[in-house]
Amino acid sequence: MSTKTIFIIILTVLLTIFLTVNTDPVDFDFLVATVAVSKLLVIGICVIIGFIIGFIVGRPKKTISSYDNEIERNQPVSTKKELSDEDRDYIS
Repeated sequence: MSTKTIFIIILTVLLTIFLTVNTDPVDFDFLVATVAVSKLLVIGICVIIGFIIGFIVGRPKKTISSYDNEIERNQPVSTKKELSDEDRDYIS
């Protein structure tokens, strides 16, 4: 197992223990309504929303070189430079 996998397992176990200990009802104020909700539910929803936001923000972004590849693929075939016979002879 890699270190990253072990770290994720330990973090998940600690989060599960934390959630199961905090099951008391709390008053949750949402705009104009007050609702009695379990701490487990409030913390769990916040963690899930945090993971989703972290995933979206942490995605790799497109680099300039990936845009170059898209531009090259979208060009018509006639504008691409073809090898001359002399160049083909030199390569082979």
